[in-house]
Formats: sequence, structure tokens, C-alpha cells
Amino acid sequence: MANKVILAYSGGLDTSVSIKWIKENYNMDVIAVLIDCGQPDDLNEAYERANQNGAQKAYIIDAKKEFADDYISPSIKANLKYEKNYVLATALARPLIAKKLVEVAQKEKAEAIAHGCTAKGNDQVRFDVAIRSLNPGLKIIAPLREWKLTREEEIEYAHKHGIKITVTKKSPYSIDENLWGRSIECGILEDVWQEPPEDVYGWTKITKKPSASEYIEIGFENGVPVSLNSKLEKLQNLVKILNTLAGPYGIGRSDMVENRLIGIKSREIYEAPAAVVIIEAHRQLESLVLDRELLHYKYLLEEKMAEMVYYGLWFTPLMDCLKGFIEKSQENVSGTVKVKLSYKNFAVCGRKSEYSLYDLNLATYDSGDIFDPKHSESFIKVWGYPYELMGKKGRIKG
Repeated sequence: MANKVILAYSGGLDTSVSIKWIKENYNMDVIAVLIDCGQPDDLNEAYERANQNGAQKAYIIDAKKEFADDYISPSIKANLKYEKNYVLATALARPLIAKKLVEVAQKEKAEAIAHGCTAKGNDQVRFDVAIRSLNPGLKIIAPLREWKLTREEEIEYAHKHGIKITVTKKSPYSIDENLWGRSIECGILEDVWQEPPEDVYGWTKITKKPSASEYIEIGFENGVPVSLNSKLEKLQNLVKILNTLAGPYGIGRSDMVENRLIGIKSREIYEAPAAVVIIEAHRQLESLVLDRELLHYKYLLEEKMAEMVYYGLWFTPLMDCLKGFIEKSQENVSGTVKVKLSYKNFAVCGRKSEYSLYDLNLATYDSGDIFDPKHSESFIKVWGYPYELMGKKGRIKG
């Protein structure tokens, strides 16, 4: 009996050709595992394609709720964006997928896990590190690290061997989707001077007129969105609905040149309508309810946590500590945020919370002002003493 390998199967080009390649080069039975993290693709179709392409067995695992509750939720609480732009949709799903692959490997008594990541990408790091952390005894097979082909050559290999694929030379984009976002790369997008053609966009195809707009209200409890327009929703449903509300305005597009962990720069196109709206709404609610010192220190930890997600360091002690800090910070982050959706843009235009630290009587310049201006001079005097003394000794250079 041949040894078994669990393949992280997406139904795309790389994993589809990997089934035959692994059988040819490792003489192993391939078990294809499709993890449903909310991608809109028909996974049943991909499941059938895996079997047709030579998999001994295939699984579909519904991980949408776990993805929303255990991965997206912490990322909202931490306002996660890599390099202040990318909401980490693909990166967030990788540790969950790795966890599920390890579980199936244990169930099937497989000796290896395979993935279709390229040698230039971040995902190979995320998968390998997570798998080795969760089960160091498993072998990792990465066909595209051993088998250097262009995407055009991969397509030709698939056609030659009768492997069913959905990608074509005319539309050579590499696309990854899940509940939290959609990423697109390859093809003309590799020319960083070229504007992305409209056909790369799927979630943010603009169907609204430039004059169109609407208001929505997002309710938060302890940092997590729990309602949309006063209707209670589970997080996975709320994200899905908000994607359909904001996407048609063209909201959530990102075109960035980012620094990959592997040491090279890449041009990535992202679509994440719900994610960008939710994160900004959450950030604005935090500005209302958190004190300055907590808020400013949290900014530093958010950046570190975003890097760690991007770098594939989810299952680490530092990540556990960071998540603990973030969780504690969200105890009073409850309230409602009003957002205006409009053509290619959105804006937070209202926020309210019973935990608000905004005091109108202190902030106003009108007759209700209770702020005592006499206190300001003394405060400034004490605050500036160190620099006044340095100035007297000639140590401040203008």
C-alpha cells in the first residue's frame, strides 16, 4: 500500500497539477482537502475536479465559523493591516488551513502534507511553519519548490495530461478568496506601472452611480461586530452581507507593492469591502472609548501582530501574549458606528457608546464649557520644565 499525503487543495492551477506530479514523483496516494473559509467558489465542483484529477479521496471541511470567530475576530480587535494597507485575508486563513490539514493527516495516518505554494511566496512559510509547529513528524512536500515552471508551462502540462483546470493563458491571474478578502496577482499586474484592468475585480465591480450613497450602522460588543443596521448577525453573516453592500460602490480596493517575507517585493491587488469598513469603524469606536495611553500603545502592538500574521507566526507564544493584551483592551469597546457608503469611498460619520470618554461639557467652546483655562498654564509649565532647563544650559539647538 502506498503512503498517503494530504494535499491542501484549492481547485486552482497549482494544486490541480500537483496531484499528478506527486503521484509521479513520490508514488504516494493523494488525499485532497478543501477547507471552506467562506470563498464564493463552488467547492463541490472543486471536489469533483480533485477526484477527476487523480486524488484517492477528497474532503470538504466547513471552517467558516471557526475562521470568523477565532481568526477574523481577533484581527478586527487588533485593526490588523500589514504595512498599513493589507487586511491579511489570505494570511489569516493559512494557520487555520494548516491546523485542519494536520487533523486530517492524523485521522488518515498520512506521513506527509503537501501544498501548492511557490518558492517566491509567503504562503509556503505560513504553511510549513504552522505544520511543523503542530506536528513536527509530518513531511512537507511543495511541488512548486522542486518543479520550476512558469504559469504558462503549468497550463500546458495540465492540458497535456488531461488535468481539469479553470485558469487560461488569456486570464492568467492567481486568485485567492475567503470570507475576509480576495487577492489577485500575476499577469499584467506584475508590471507595477500598469493600472489594473477592471476585469481583475470581482467583489468590487462598480454598479452604483457616482451620485449614489447610503448609511449603515455597525454595532459592536467587546470589539466584535454583532449587528448591521440594528439587526443582530453572526460575524460570518455580517461580513458576507457587508461585502455585498460596500462592494458595488468600489469600496475596499487596494493596489500595493508589499514586502514579502521571502525578501522580494511584489505587486498585489486586494478586495476587501467589509474588512476595510469594519476595521475603520472599529478603530473610530476605540478612539471614543479608550484612553490615550492604551490607544497609543495598542497601535504599536497592532503593527507587530500584523507582521506576525503575515510572517506565519500564528502558533507562537508571542502571538498568544499579543492576543491576550488585545482581548483585555476590548472590554469597553461596545457601541454603534455610523458609516456613509459612497462612490469609491466611505466615511465614519457618527459614533456612540455608553463607555464614551468624550465629554461635551469639556470639549465644547460654547456656553456650556466647564473647562477651566487657568489650569492649562500650570500644566504647560510643568510639562515643559525639562526642556526649559535644557534651553537655559544651551542644549536645545534651533
